[in-house]
Amino acid sequence: MRSPTRNRSWLLAALFAFVALAWVGRSRPAWADDTLASDIDHLGSTDPVALHDTVDHLAKAGDARALPALQALDDGKLKMDTAGHAFIDDNGSVKSAVPGANRAPVGALTAVEVDNSMRRELGPALAALRLSAPEKDVRLAAAQELAGHPSDDATVLLRTAEKNEKDPDVHAEIVLALAQVDLASNDANRRLAAVVALQQSGDISFKGDMERLTTKDPQGEFNEPDPRVRQAAAATLKAIENKIALISVVGNLFYGISLGSVLLLAALGLAITFGLMRVINMAHGEMLMLGAYATFSVQNFFAAHFPNHMNWYLVAAVPAAFLLSFAVGVLLERTIIQRLYGRPLETLLATWGISLILIQTVRVIYGAQNVAVANPDWLSGGWQLLPGVVLTYSRLVVIVFSAAVLLFTWFVMNRTKLGLELRAVVQNREMAAAIGIATRRVDMWTFGIGSGIAGLGGVALSQLGNVGPELGQNYIVDSFMVVVLGGVGKMAGTVVGAMGLGIANKFLEPFAGAVLGKIFILGFIILFVQKRPQGLFALKGRFAEVG
Repeated sequence: MRSPTRNRSWLLAALFAFVALAWVGRSRPAWADDTLASDIDHLGSTDPVALHDTVDHLAKAGDARALPALQALDDGKLKMDTAGHAFIDDNGSVKSAVPGANRAPVGALTAVEVDNSMRRELGPALAALRLSAPEKDVRLAAAQELAGHPSDDATVLLRTAEKNEKDPDVHAEIVLALAQVDLASNDANRRLAAVVALQQSGDISFKGDMERLTTKDPQGEFNEPDPRVRQAAAATLKAIENKIALISVVGNLFYGISLGSVLLLAALGLAITFGLMRVINMAHGEMLMLGAYATFSVQNFFAAHFPNHMNWYLVAAVPAAFLLSFAVGVLLERTIIQRLYGRPLETLLATWGISLILIQTVRVIYGAQNVAVANPDWLSGGWQLLPGVVLTYSRLVVIVFSAAVLLFTWFVMNRTKLGLELRAVVQNREMAAAIGIATRRVDMWTFGIGSGIAGLGGVALSQLGNVGPELGQNYIVDSFMVVVLGGVGKMAGTVVGAMGLGIANKFLEPFAGAVLGKIFILGFIILFVQKRPQGLFALKGRFAEVG
């Protein structure tokens, strides 16, 4: 008979063994008793039918843990070892394709090759698994992917996801994907529900579907036999057309404001040299061109000497463009323009010749071909306000930049000694000289600042398109129209004229075309100036005022 002490020892030993076995069972990875590991390893099969069945099975299982393996297969990063286990090779970093499996490859790794047919299947399969991903953006992209590749399996997955999805944005995208499928259903109630869902969403991509449901076929029969669906489709079509009209208005308004901002930058300097100094400067457009080429040169300098700081080249280009255009403007005023004050037609001919010289000089230095000025990373991309309306960061920054330059110009003209002296010279040059104002120096600084502001306009233009020797020629006529329309010598008129012409151009282009639209605007300005020669903001009193 065993003693009580030996019995207790056996009991303790048995208890210890039980706990050890339980701990071992608990510490086993989930994949060890899971079919997921076997399915992932089968992704290395050389049999196309078996590979197709494995991908299909993983997609239907809805286990998001299979996403890395399927993504690696699609990216060509899935490899197999000699033991038949799958691994992901990410630029030399090798890890098991089975989540939680801490195993090392046996022997050499062999890449898994897939053909185009399998790649087409992988897209929907990956999207199906992403529907259960924890990240909102991933689920949203998955719903959009499945909507673009409708199938019976995708429909089942989408209906399941619709019931479980809590995020309103993702849920709305899933509803749209299901509506696209249900529009082709034989069940009229499903078609009706799909049309109602599309009316609530206002998705403009379904306009063609709604037109088809409300029209007749060549035999004179309605494409949609159910009158309830036709009526709902007509209401949905009306809502879509209203949204398209809104998108067009908002888009034209934004692009019109951005164009107006460019015209404002081009015309601000001209408003000073022409509006206040009465100099018809036909070389003003070339100041824009010089500012744009200064930006190009600063970009190349940063690329050669500061390649890690390329995002800051545009900030350095602003003072560089201003100083270059300012210096050229001062040089022209000191050598040629000052001898032609009071003779506007002669300044026109002289500055026209100067513009040709500047254009040819740039061609000699930079070549006759356009040069590309790249946007910094922080100006790339945009913000989607509406479907089809993307507020690009480059144009948004141009609008803000033009407002800043306008504020700078107003400050110089109204809050500095130079601005006070300028207003005095404009109102009465002889009296200003009599009280000690150096009128020639004021002329030089004023012409230089007007040219420098045009150079800032060139910086903005370089971010919206290519830069070429003929860049300034495209804006000189528009700049004069802005100044004349707004009122010679009035800064507020320059702002209103620039924005008015920019917006009018963008609203006329869809109907009349770019060239005919400009002709209409030019004709309107000619008639307007005949009726009101002093422009929108007429000067009051005996003397010109800056305001």
